[in-house]
Amino acid sequence: MEENNIKNQASGKEQLIKEFADSVAKIKAELHKDIIGQEEVIDDVVIAIIAGGNVLLEGVPGTGKTRLVRSLGQTLALPFSRIQFTPDLMPNDVTGTNIIRKDDNGNLVTHFQKGPIFAQIILADEINRATPKTQSALLEVMQEHHATISGVTYNMDEPFFVLATQNPIEQDGTYPLPEAQMDRFMFKVSMEFPSIAELGDIVNLTQHSQAENATKVVDGPTILKMRSLAQDVPCIKEVIDYAMHLVHATHPEMENPSEVAKKYIRYGASPRAGQAIITGAKIRALIHGSYNVAFEDIDALAYPVLRHRIKINYNAINEGLSIDKVIGLLIKENAKYR
Repeated sequence: MEENNIKNQASGKEQLIKEFADSVAKIKAELHKDIIGQEEVIDDVVIAIIAGGNVLLEGVPGTGKTRLVRSLGQTLALPFSRIQFTPDLMPNDVTGTNIIRKDDNGNLVTHFQKGPIFAQIILADEINRATPKTQSALLEVMQEHHATISGVTYNMDEPFFVLATQNPIEQDGTYPLPEAQMDRFMFKVSMEFPSIAELGDIVNLTQHSQAENATKVVDGPTILKMRSLAQDVPCIKEVIDYAMHLVHATHPEMENPSEVAKKYIRYGASPRAGQAIITGAKIRALIHGSYNVAFEDIDALAYPVLRHRIKINYNAINEGLSIDKVIGLLIKENAKYR
């Protein structure tokens, strides 16, 4: 009897993992109807939305950042909102404001007019063009999934996901995001310029229509069930220790710092990096059909997790090392903890 129960539990778990992987495959297939290439970007965005995190997407104009988020909204059948950040955008333009109007009896009443943040998939386009005061309007919403306006707290519907974009080239008239706000993003993802073949496919795709072709395959409640399943994925102590050593190794000021940190890093990642890398690794494991987090899952997610949380120094810049190359060196040095 006990053996049968164990077999049934194992069979049920395998079925849940298969359904999870199938759902992600369907989401990605629909997104690829509108997005050419960008496999890593799509993977990271899907992991983040299942995890309940937010993504900072960096890329030059025209690489499909807006199209990706619109397509994601259609795939999940969730309300989508786009906020174009500009220097004159005010916090109330994002969160909403109280307005005074007359009721049916002619009396003046206060009514809260919700801002564009009250959707479930938010595109914060060119977030670094708005002033820090307006950027900070997103802080509470991104972290707590609620907004407080005039002392009243409004909860966001779940799942709630913010994808903010910024242009890596233009610096004039921009306001770099403070480290505290950068840390609110689970991942920083770089949208690379397409290859010649991909560029041709993009041109052909957009010749017929600019509209998105993705259709609904997964709904919001399903995403929440997938999130709940991922939270229960076990992660053995050795893998957790490996991930924590990797995050700790980004700090040059610690006692006995890593050689890479001493040579190339100005300051390291916050504890949120450890939380993000384990949370994301559990989802990545399920996507690949496993119910255990592997060292490879940690290594793969180290890049989007650490990319915006560490600051390289002049030694790295002088040697022509990008942040990703420094992260690669950290992973290589950290391999001794496997």
